[in-house]
Amino acid sequence: MGPETKEMQGRELKDENQEMTGASMLIQALARENVDVIFGYPGGANLTTYDEIYRTGMHHVLARHEQGAVHAAEGYARVSGNPGVCVVTSGPGATNVVTGIADAMIDSLPLVVITGQVATNAIGTDAFQEADVIGVTMPITKHNFQAREVEDLPRMIKEAFHIASTGRPGPVLIDLPKDIAAASGFFNYDQPVELPGYQPTVIPNKLQIKKLADAVSEADRPVVLTGAGVLHAHGSDELYDYITKQQLPVASTLLGLGAFPGTHELFLGMVGMHGTYTANMALHESDLLISIGARFDDRVTGALKHFAPNAKVAHIDIDPAEIGKNIETQIPVVGDAKEALRMLNEYNGTPGEFSEWKQQLQGWQEEYPLWYHEEKDLLKPQHLMEMIYEETKGEAVVTTDVGQHQMWAAQYYKFDRPDCWVTSGGLGTMGFGFPSAIGAQFAAPDRQVVAVLGDAGFQMTAQEMSILQELNLPVKIILVNNASLGMVRQWQELFYEQRYSNSVFPIQPDFVKMAEAYNIKGWKIENPGDMQEVLREALAHPGPVLMDCRVEKEENVYPMIAPGKGHHEMEGIKP
Repeated sequence: MGPETKEMQGRELKDENQEMTGASMLIQALARENVDVIFGYPGGANLTTYDEIYRTGMHHVLARHEQGAVHAAEGYARVSGNPGVCVVTSGPGATNVVTGIADAMIDSLPLVVITGQVATNAIGTDAFQEADVIGVTMPITKHNFQAREVEDLPRMIKEAFHIASTGRPGPVLIDLPKDIAAASGFFNYDQPVELPGYQPTVIPNKLQIKKLADAVSEADRPVVLTGAGVLHAHGSDELYDYITKQQLPVASTLLGLGAFPGTHELFLGMVGMHGTYTANMALHESDLLISIGARFDDRVTGALKHFAPNAKVAHIDIDPAEIGKNIETQIPVVGDAKEALRMLNEYNGTPGEFSEWKQQLQGWQEEYPLWYHEEKDLLKPQHLMEMIYEETKGEAVVTTDVGQHQMWAAQYYKFDRPDCWVTSGGLGTMGFGFPSAIGAQFAAPDRQVVAVLGDAGFQMTAQEMSILQELNLPVKIILVNNASLGMVRQWQELFYEQRYSNSVFPIQPDFVKMAEAYNIKGWKIENPGDMQEVLREALAHPGPVLMDCRVEKEENVYPMIAPGKGHHEMEGIKP
């Protein structure tokens, strides 16, 4: 969202207090919010809005399914840090974005979703393409609005952007009935946002910061757990300064990867179900656990009764509802992660002496590294991730769906900078990875975007290849193709006595021919010896590409914490 938005798109901002339609108000408000691209799909209830998009030249990307539009908006939001905007019609258009809204809510991504709606006098009559989108989305949005008076619309839009992007970010929905979009009123966007009931705490309490700093000085086995909250707060620099100044070991949640350099000597790896042995054991053996912007999800904690049994817990989070929700917290710090880290860096606390602890951690890293068996004739997915990292030099924006390929990417791609990792965490949404890569490419047009996808998830939103063809977006699609619902198959192998109920695909499409049908260059790779050469060619190609990488079908993700187990009960930690 650059300062040249309106010039680039050939539209002019209209003066305040002009009379205009609700649709025109919407587009004018988006321009004032510096929105440079919207993702969407037209229909009967939002045709007035789309007519205004046509007249003004607002940059719009036509998805081929509303799910693709909302996931693209999520990818845009994750990489840019600004709210992604999605516009869809009523009824099925609105219900088709529900998954993306829920995904954004649980992963704290700022979205503004504008849904069309039937005319106000038809609401509640089961009119054609009517759905109660307000009722449907109330549990999965930070807030939602339904416009009933045209002159309320500017205030609603301004509040929506404010709510979506402040405090803990999240999705906000505006339901726009078609008669309100067509009605006329006076546009006033200069009015300040006044929301007495919504005042997020940004600056932490100084006494709590002092308690935390003192606890660090007194600890013998401290560990920092970083989550996505650090990234949303743009606090990576402050985190780096704090960690290196205090010489604290640091682990990351899945969504926190990139907040601290993955190749740094103090980084222990990802925690949780498929985290590293060292990161998980660090939490288990710690006497002080400092969580920054992480919400203690069940995939992070394992069995709560075993979680960090000897640790004093400090929790920094801008959402007070998360503190103490799952894990008892001795030092609660409510506030923005960047501000909390800045205050910690300013506090003249005495660094602790952790040489024994670091020696223990280093010993675990050497004895229990990530591992896999290399085989001459089989393409290993872990090796594929290592090659992607090497060939992109760790500079790519990587997006994924959910499942085995997601875990391998998290384990073997070393994220050394923030805002390079786009994945569906809390909701675990198949079909997310490809359209989110499209949104990420719009957010970072000069960076290489690599969509690492499972063959199953890709087929849920593969139609969005039309966007790559239409706009020649240079997204690189890399299919980790094991001809199955990989993580489902792994769980059936381990916990259901190898009863592979509907998790293995008896047939698959020819993905290369699919790509070629969209005029996208494609490769099929089965021989490990061909992988590096083809990968280099694909990454160097100026346009979009698809690589169908046929990996070993029965490879599992290890290490692993089985359901009901604790961090100290990991399986598959050694070959």
